[in-house]
Amino acid sequence: MTSPHIPALIPAPAFVQRLSATRRGARLARLLAVHQLTEWGHPLGTEFSDRVALVVAELASNAVLHGRVAGRDFMLRLISDEEQGFVRIEVSDAHSGLPVRAAPGPDEDRGRGMVLVEALADRWGVGDRVGPGKTVWAECAHRPHPDAGGVEQEVRGVTNGAVRRRARTEGRHASYSPGPTGA
Repeated sequence: MTSPHIPALIPAPAFVQRLSATRRGARLARLLAVHQLTEWGHPLGTEFSDRVALVVAELASNAVLHGRVAGRDFMLRLISDEEQGFVRIEVSDAHSGLPVRAAPGPDEDRGRGMVLVEALADRWGVGDRVGPGKTVWAECAHRPHPDAGGVEQEVRGVTNGAVRRRARTEGRHASYSPGPTGA
């Protein structure tokens, strides 16, 4: 009797770093992400690298500005899944408050972070983490995926700070729960 062949699980390449919950820590998260993407074959200045860098910057900024708990760091995790064709970005902080996708007025200079994440990432959501707090994640595809479900997205630009965006998708935010003012 022969035993069935069970393929070995090969983990996707990953990068994990704890960073201080400061503006410098958020900037370092973006720089480290760009460096890691270059190591994975997505060089600085490419559309994909720039898109992931912006998503990392927004999620790290949210962790520092809204998820900061005195004496606690935040964590950046990048996972490259070449088989599925995406990079997953995870930013964990110690605060339990969920991100809110706001609808700021054209004259307001804050509140567009999650709007940008939604426009730039193929999927995003919020999950639990070990210990207190949450993990906000986003996935950015670097090649079209056959199961994308008709995702069509375009960032048309920033006019008076307002992002204009068009998207068509199914089940995009399955684990996202908007706050009381979320849209």
